[in-house]
Amino acid sequence: MPSMTTSKVSRWDQHGREHIVRVRRAGVQRLLVCDTCGWRRGAQFLPWLKAEEHLAEAHQATLDPSAE
Repeated sequence: MPSMTTSKVSRWDQHGREHIVRVRRAGVQRLLVCDTCGWRRGAQFLPWLKAEEHLAEAHQATLDPSAE
């Protein structure tokens, strides 16, 4: 059984609330899970881009905390 690793994509909305999509990886498959709304999606390619798209579309969270 492959080991499971987790990373996250976080963005803030215009009200200062943080929204997080966790990216869980097992082998080549990745599972995206939104902490805010429970949205889940499997992704094999570009999972972080899909996580960013979900945050922007569903939560209007576009402010990147790492971009200063």
